[in-house]
Amino acid sequence: MSFESIPLSSWAQDRKYFDFEGQKIAYWTAGTGKPLLLIHGYPTAAWDWSFMWTELAKTRRVIACDMLGFGYSDKPKSGYSIHRQADIQAALLKHCDVTTFDALVHDYGVSVGQELLARRNEQSGFEGLEKLCFLNGGLFPEQHRPRGLQKLGISPFGWLMGYIVNRPRFGKAFSQIFGENSKPSVDELDTFWHLMTQNSGKHRMHTLLHYIKDRQLHGDRWVNALAKSEVPLKIINGGQDPVSGKHLYEAVVKRMPHIQATLFEDVGHYPQTEAPERVFDEAMKFFDA
Repeated sequence: MSFESIPLSSWAQDRKYFDFEGQKIAYWTAGTGKPLLLIHGYPTAAWDWSFMWTELAKTRRVIACDMLGFGYSDKPKSGYSIHRQADIQAALLKHCDVTTFDALVHDYGVSVGQELLARRNEQSGFEGLEKLCFLNGGLFPEQHRPRGLQKLGISPFGWLMGYIVNRPRFGKAFSQIFGENSKPSVDELDTFWHLMTQNSGKHRMHTLLHYIKDRQLHGDRWVNALAKSEVPLKIINGGQDPVSGKHLYEAVVKRMPHIQATLFEDVGHYPQTEAPERVFDEAMKFFDA
């Protein structure tokens, strides 16, 4: 098995685009079999999934996009919401002619996944969603512990992020949310930074933090979606994550015992890049059961 990340040059060459309300959305698809929708987190992009992409594509039709404001997709000055990102996932599935699918979601994508689940529960969309697996993210709004730069980003001075954050500062701050023994390499940090800063991305970082307020506004809806889920749910959690780590895992086990839960004690906020083989094994056991 190969769990090496795909070089950015190759990843970039394989991207395609579709139009969503006049915005260009970059997406990738590979493999055959039952579709598996992958939804990335903040502040990165679909390349996060490249560590597992090759193996997943051996048995699944994998589909992922850079959401609006991320990676190679368009990055308008405004117009962001978790609900709109969910609309983009619906458009992507329609564009790829997908009706039934499973989903694996991370971080910001966790909230998008919860909105997909809420719509499925109320039969207003995503009726084809059959199983949903979460990686580290804010399933419960009160369990989210924002970092210093995130606190700046949601303040009235959030626009300063675009001028304050540079590659060295980003690398130092970003590495702190990874596990002690699974920090990103210099090359990986360079790739994350490259994708973040495409298309004036530096000056959109604070705007994309809208999800923190969205979680507060729609928290009841999204937590209720978990409680009332009509599909199997699982969480794979990196325990060393200071943002949504072991404390979130423990809250899930206590409050939502119907959700299958796995904790990797030695992994941080990005399990799919820090321990891709272990995430692959756990996720596929769940999806294939």
